[in-house]
Amino acid sequence: MTERDPALEPFEALIGSWDTVATHPLIDAVVPGTVTYEWLEGGHFLVQRSHNEHELFPDAICVIGAPEDGDGLVMEYFDSRGVRRTYAITLDDGVLRVWRDAPGFDQRLSATLGHDGFEGIYQLARTPGDWQDDLRVTYRRRD
Repeated sequence: MTERDPALEPFEALIGSWDTVATHPLIDAVVPGTVTYEWLEGGHFLVQRSHNEHELFPDAICVIGAPEDGDGLVMEYFDSRGVRRTYAITLDDGVLRVWRDAPGFDQRLSATLGHDGFEGIYQLARTPGDWQDDLRVTYRRRD
């Protein structure tokens, strides 16, 4: 068994359960939910599970860890709509960044973590460089 990838060490700050509230420009509602982060046995991957209290907001599971090939970390995303995506992810100096470059649907997130909470704003670009705010999620630690 090898040691945990040092790039995963900062993700220890996310371990636990979080209450969330989310808004989206296309939905006139504030949507409550929950997110949990836990280490997969062995500690080489982080598992994120999210649940939302609105039929238009999918539930999801993500697995974060080293890619099959190459450097850095990836987040493999799967949701209740049947959507699967691969994102790059980092957590450096308390700043969580998630992004993917997909023609016509680039996405990114940047969030500064606090001990008891943080806010993430996901952005979307349908044309290169034309970033628009998409999903805003506020996280508050439960435990």
